[in-house]
Amino acid sequence: MSQDMKTFGTKLADEYKWDAAEARKIWTFGCAPDATPNVVVDMTKGVQFLNQIKDHVVGAFMQVTSSGVLCEEVMRGIRYNIEDVKIHSDSPHRGAGQIIPCASSVFYACQLASGPKLLEPLYLVDITVPRQAINGVFATLNQKRGQVEKIEERSGTPLTQIQAFLPVLESFGFTELLRKHTAGQAFPQMKFSHWQPINGDPMEKGTQAYEIMMSVRKRKGLKEEIPIFNDYYDKIN
Repeated sequence: MSQDMKTFGTKLADEYKWDAAEARKIWTFGCAPDATPNVVVDMTKGVQFLNQIKDHVVGAFMQVTSSGVLCEEVMRGIRYNIEDVKIHSDSPHRGAGQIIPCASSVFYACQLASGPKLLEPLYLVDITVPRQAINGVFATLNQKRGQVEKIEERSGTPLTQIQAFLPVLESFGFTELLRKHTAGQAFPQMKFSHWQPINGDPMEKGTQAYEIMMSVRKRKGLKEEIPIFNDYYDKIN
């Protein structure tokens, strides 16, 4: 946000297919480091008093993106467009106490309405193993939801190098199981690689994403019911 917004907008337009005019009206990114890939964009035209509530909306956005609606985990890759705002003409009704709860509810409701997904972190696992023990590596990876990315023979040696992606959730006990399946002949090294969506809809019972979401909610002491849109919808009588 410290960059010149015109230059930054041009960069987003050229490299990431943004509309340049919209890119120049980004209000903020999320909290560093994990929630940074979230943005709020001002798409309004001619709204009075908007600058007076900007800081409060940004504050609500920071709170929401650091604790998402599904299981209070950090949100990633979400863009909120502010398309229209009706603001009370009296300044006492535009304070933090009025705007922050309202904006938070809107951000949560938008997330639910957009079909949210759960992401999981993946390790890149580098495994060195003798050729005769390769089947044990494949058996371990299959058991732990691993995905083989690359297999390379080391010329002049009886060793094979296997690179695979392994969900962090499945990494606990992975080394012990690998040694068991390869008679202790495989040597793994792990480092964080990327995030990917978990299979299934977290809002649909019976899916892997739903089961993981509910287990996280239970561990955190949250309600064990799925959040719904109406939880954040205030009807004006």
